[in-house]
Amino acid sequence: MTMTASAPPKRLSTGIAALDQLLGGGLLPGTLTVVAGATGIGKTQLGLHFAEQGRKQEGERGVIFDVTSRGDSQNQDDYARRLFDWNLTILPGDKEVEIARVWDRELARRDYLHIFDRSGRRVTRNDLEYDDWKAWKLELVKKLQLAIWFFYGNFVHGVRRCVIDGVEPTDKPSESFQFDLFEYIYHQILHKEADWVARDLFREQFRAQARRVQQHLYDHAQVGCLLLYTTREVMIDDLIRRPLDTGDVLSNANTIILLGKTRDGSKMGRALNVAKHRGSACDDSIVPFEITDRGLELRS
Repeated sequence: MTMTASAPPKRLSTGIAALDQLLGGGLLPGTLTVVAGATGIGKTQLGLHFAEQGRKQEGERGVIFDVTSRGDSQNQDDYARRLFDWNLTILPGDKEVEIARVWDRELARRDYLHIFDRSGRRVTRNDLEYDDWKAWKLELVKKLQLAIWFFYGNFVHGVRRCVIDGVEPTDKPSESFQFDLFEYIYHQILHKEADWVARDLFREQFRAQARRVQQHLYDHAQVGCLLLYTTREVMIDDLIRRPLDTGDVLSNANTIILLGKTRDGSKMGRALNVAKHRGSACDDSIVPFEITDRGLELRS
């Protein structure tokens, strides 16, 4: 009997054809991609290219989950409007939502959530006194229900990609509540069967909603996630040499894309390197790129 090989999973385009080529055709669905680089290097633009491409590939743009904790944001709305004529629909981080309204597309289909909006907090345990840390953890737990509602509400309405932006550098990733939050989201929402995410959302209301949950099942293995991670390293060579700490999210990523500065005499430039891409051939060249009025563009 002849065995037929299963078809390889359909790649998720980054929205940048030259980068897709470096990645052997694009990103693998159901996996984590980390884009790492210093502030202002172009991570958010790359994330928006990826999210916008969802409109063309899956029929729905990706969503943006902003974990910046110091009261500012990453200018995603301005970039999206300027690059793609895309006006982000925003779910306020302090909004009280009616859980059962998740089936209402007009209400639940939102592009952006900044969960720590106007909080002004720093990101590590060492930044806070013990009692303040406990209070902050309790506040974070309350925010998780809104995060579940945001992601589940988008996924049941066809979204298949997400961008998590605003992760700030720390001496020890294990001390950062941003990484705590990301680990929860990735393992308990993005990488979890749809009906179990629904159980976490509806809790005691799950039985009443079970029929609609079954009608709105989605395949979590088709969801792609881009994590935008700010580093202290600025130069591309330093990023390539950067060791991975125990518990560092980079060590668990399927794909790592590094963005950094280059120096040629007295001139500074930008370059990209695919440092890791499991399950696929990839080009590990250091490739120059520019930020233009069309977004991030690789140079041949």
